[in-house]
Amino acid sequence: MLVLAAMLFAVVMVFIDQTIVSIAAPSIIEKLGLSSSGMQWVVNVYLLALAGFFALGGRLADVFGNRRVAVAGMLVFVVSSALCGSAPTGEFAQSWLVIFRATQGLGAALLFPAALAVVIAVFPVDRRGRAVALFFVLAGALTAVGPLLGGWLTAWSWRAIFWVNVPVAMVALVLTALARIPDARRPERLDVPGTVLVAAGVGLNVMGFQQASAWGWSSPATWACIVGGFVVLAVFCLYELRTHEPLVKLRVFCDRAFTADLVVLFFSVLAFVPVLFFASVYAQISLSASPDQAAFYLLYFFVGFGLAALWGGRILDKRGARPALRLGTALGCVGYTLWAGKLTDLSAHDQWPYACLAGAGIGLMFSPASTDAVNRAIGASYGEVTGITQTVRNYAAAVGMAVFGTVLTHVTTSRVAQTLTARGLPGGEAQGRARAIAEAITGHPDDHQPTGHGPTATAMRSAIQAIRMDFAKANQWVFYGMAVALGVAFLCTVLHPGTRVTGQVAKARENEER
Repeated sequence: MLVLAAMLFAVVMVFIDQTIVSIAAPSIIEKLGLSSSGMQWVVNVYLLALAGFFALGGRLADVFGNRRVAVAGMLVFVVSSALCGSAPTGEFAQSWLVIFRATQGLGAALLFPAALAVVIAVFPVDRRGRAVALFFVLAGALTAVGPLLGGWLTAWSWRAIFWVNVPVAMVALVLTALARIPDARRPERLDVPGTVLVAAGVGLNVMGFQQASAWGWSSPATWACIVGGFVVLAVFCLYELRTHEPLVKLRVFCDRAFTADLVVLFFSVLAFVPVLFFASVYAQISLSASPDQAAFYLLYFFVGFGLAALWGGRILDKRGARPALRLGTALGCVGYTLWAGKLTDLSAHDQWPYACLAGAGIGLMFSPASTDAVNRAIGASYGEVTGITQTVRNYAAAVGMAVFGTVLTHVTTSRVAQTLTARGLPGGEAQGRARAIAEAITGHPDDHQPTGHGPTATAMRSAIQAIRMDFAKANQWVFYGMAVALGVAFLCTVLHPGTRVTGQVAKARENEER
């Protein structure tokens, strides 16, 4: 249990930073003068670094030992957190935050696969589903503290949301030292070209999605990045098939169940990580919620997630992954659809059952999909396969943030422009102000209300409540999009053959390369 506690404290920083920054986003935008697209990069570059370097983190864990890599990741993560909290004001603020959020993501990419591989290696395969589910539930429960903690800390200073990682990391390092975790190593060559190719491919691809809002979907630069990223990833796959000691053993994808797990994870995560950001911003804008109140709004989702995750682990151990994947994606699709329909009620009280249902769907399928994929590791390369699953997870999260962010900005601009035009603003001015409001997303639309008594000021003052509703309607597009992603995930569950990995099968896999 000491091992579980040590790794839990280590990875909780990774989970917390996916939610706590979302809560503080409006405050960071206001204090540092960032644009909405700039703030999305602060959020997204963390996910991008995770997606780009998770495969490397998993491979390093196998080669140098899980404990060593976990400790290295903790140190990189906590130093980067401290530097994020020390960001200067002025023109360099956005660049500073983006740089050190990226190194923070690199630290997390080293830490998480090593920590999860430790937990997986400790438990036998027949008990692994419940063990890993417990790991994710406890991590999720502590993550749920993130929004609450973020709301409280943001009221004091947004910088504290990064500095809070320092004491958490100290506890994790002490527990890791006391746990005396064994450090099995697999001495193999590191695949540096493969690492560069996968990081470049993911980076280019996500940049294209992220910048589509600014460059436009018809821009050659947008499609050059998106298509170029896919081309680089294709080159990566060809290189991996030909190298003797690859970063990723692609033959693991010959296992149909493994591939199905990853496809379902990809489409499900499109609706998982992004919702934490968009729901928080929606609460602070459309519901006029404070950061603390936005945190409680997100708790509805986490309650459903936590209650369902342990159930999913039990289903995995007794019946395999497929039943949990099917039920979870179906529940999630229904939950997101009903939640989206209630967003325009502008009442958190009316939405909580559907937010819980959405969270329950994600919680039910998330741990079984991840654990079943890892159980199918070749030669017990748990670090490597964990790196693959988490690369897919974080790549999907980055793509989801980029695509849904573009949708939100576009629909918000269109609706707000119509609202301002209806209140007497000329078309060109209305479009410009609508774009400014959509880009700012500070949670305080009245901050864009000009002072004075002219027609522009009067129109803006009369439009504030309508703008809040416009933003809620724009979010409906995002939440319905997430429901569609989960619907696709449900359809993809038919790819899973329904086979289980038993203790005997796992033992054979471990002996395969010995």
